[in-house]
Amino acid sequence: MVLSRRTLLLSSAAAAGATTWPLAAMAAPQTGPLRTDPFTLGVASGDPDPDGFVLWTRLAPAPLAEDGLGGMPSRVVPVEWEVAADERFRRVVRRGVTAARPESAHTVHVELGGLLPGREYFYRFKAEGFLSPYGRTRTTPPLWAAGGTLAMAFASCSQYEHGYFTAYRHLAEDEPELILHLGDYQYEYQAGVYTIPGGNPRDHAGPETVTLANYRQRHAQYKTDPDLQAAHAVAPWAVVFDDHEVENNWADEVPEQPDPDFPARRAAAFQAYYENMPLRRTSIPRGIDMQLYRRLHWGRLATFHMLDTRQFRDDQACGDGYKECADAYDPARSITGDRQEKWLLDGFRRSSARWDVLGQQVFFGQRDNNSGPQVVTSMDSWDGYAASRDRITRGWVDAGVRNPVVLTGDVHAHWADELKLDYADPTGRTVGTELVCSSITSTGNGTDVASGQHPWAAWNPHLRFYNNQRGYVRTRITPDGLTADFRVVPYVTTPGAPIHTRATFVIEDRVPGLHQTADNPTPSLMSAAPIDTVEQETSRP
Repeated sequence: MVLSRRTLLLSSAAAAGATTWPLAAMAAPQTGPLRTDPFTLGVASGDPDPDGFVLWTRLAPAPLAEDGLGGMPSRVVPVEWEVAADERFRRVVRRGVTAARPESAHTVHVELGGLLPGREYFYRFKAEGFLSPYGRTRTTPPLWAAGGTLAMAFASCSQYEHGYFTAYRHLAEDEPELILHLGDYQYEYQAGVYTIPGGNPRDHAGPETVTLANYRQRHAQYKTDPDLQAAHAVAPWAVVFDDHEVENNWADEVPEQPDPDFPARRAAAFQAYYENMPLRRTSIPRGIDMQLYRRLHWGRLATFHMLDTRQFRDDQACGDGYKECADAYDPARSITGDRQEKWLLDGFRRSSARWDVLGQQVFFGQRDNNSGPQVVTSMDSWDGYAASRDRITRGWVDAGVRNPVVLTGDVHAHWADELKLDYADPTGRTVGTELVCSSITSTGNGTDVASGQHPWAAWNPHLRFYNNQRGYVRTRITPDGLTADFRVVPYVTTPGAPIHTRATFVIEDRVPGLHQTADNPTPSLMSAAPIDTVEQETSRP
């Protein structure tokens, strides 16, 4: 791949602030002026709108400090910030000073307005003589803008221990205009608990994350990775969490295993998540509550409905896992909660977008893993909340949503499927499309599937594509269609893997469903993936 000058600058800037940190506790907090570079965790931006965005950084000269405070002194540190119209900062358009405070682990959130719509900007920070790497971001088009093109990528599931974040580096090299992260940004496990065959190539620092200090330390460890820093620096992100940002398969106030201290753990996880993500003030947690579902408008080309399918869901039915379960069809059960469901349905009715895109966490379409008459599905996905899924699907149909597309993470494999009102009738009308990204690293290297088909597709014909390699999905959205490239790397347990597009699908305007335009198996890895590699999230090691 030939890299543009801009990507090289962004990549080198992100890498300059990153080091491979030892897994022992780092230096004690500094006193007096800062003596070492505090910008070890890079920079980020997020939640763009027509006149602004959020800028983020965190000061942490000793990022893996066990107390989660990054080796910072217990005092307020002024942080200068600049926004420019060029990458050399010759045309600075905004600048200011904000405070990095010890009570928020010296994180910085600058929520900007008053900028021009549809523009590219560059930003950086300075603190006590140290200059951060710079990042690229942008404002969204005006709300009335109907045309244009959006280059958007989405990713999920980056288990630090399971491999190197090479896919994040390649995502940065693609230079998207917007990145969605659909959950499992970090994992809670202590080193050696969640392992892959052959052993984990990297280890987590610290114990299983339970306290605020634990979660802060874990977020910091992930952000020391230079490939992740490059992905954050290249474009604004819109993020939502799934389960591992707290613990595996939690559901509202119900932990995976009985735990009387779970409310405190959830509150700590939410606090650290907000601190370490480029989120607006509207998402500041209040104890165990956090406002995460929200909308992002890209003019009238696309509306992104970012969902929260963890915080308000009923507990998984029938004890979780893959089950034939009558309770999964109970209309009283919800994966979104009543308020979020009403918000989403109201959004469908009010939408004037060409594309309505749901950015969410768990598999939406039906996946029956049993070839016989019983329907056996995952209780952690929308299959476990079938009536909730039916209400949402019928909601966009009744509202006349022009192009509904669901984007999904969680399952550590690429999938593409067509959405139905009645999955029992394979010839029935297709009413939407789902695109599922694989993991960045979770479950290790993975294996290509030459046919591009999962065995379950034989009795689930709406499941159109499957690949079990690591990677992300790159999209190009225009008024006439959405093109999705399923990007894969052949390995993650050693760094430096190449990238290629495994398959390409097009969704045409007003034609729900998938049209495949490219199929590129990896020649050296063309063997079927075992069925037990699917839905790794339902089985904690």
